Amino acid sequence: MSKKVQKTGYKKNLCRKCTGLCCRYAALPIETPEDWDDYDDIRWYLYHENIEVFLDEGDWYINIKNKCINLSETDYKCQIYDIRPRICRGYSDDNCDLTSDDDSSYEYELHFTSPGQMEEYMKIKFGPKVFDKLEKKKKKKKKKKKKKK
Repeated sequence: MSKKVQKTGYKKNLCRKCTGLCCRYAALPIETPEDWDDYDDIRWYLYHENIEVFLDEGDWYINIKNKCINLSETDYKCQIYDIRPRICRGYSDDNCDLTSDDDSSYEYELHFTSPGQMEEYMKIKFGPKVFDKLEKKKKKKKKKKKKKK
């Protein structure tokens, strides 16, 4: 038996053993943040459930953890396998989530899973008082409301 045939069979067996790990998220490219407002927008993304943001090979992505509607709950097989989208067809055992030990194996340059992590990064990037301007605006609004009463 040739090595090519063995590898193909191995790939098919991997998918049969998997619970559809690659079908449980969508990672989409986002624009590279350039200023405070851009990073603050990313912080806003992270205030939403099941959202992560990461930097991989110089490119920024938003990762939305949400199961594909075509993944069967009973056998974890794709219900539209023969006509699955191009992105799905592009998965291989070289970058398979099943063959990875865990999520940490991705080795992202940066990986944010909470707004607090982004806030800490923004403090490093823009200085420790980066959020002071927001607090000053909040205090000014409170003073204006008190004067009106």
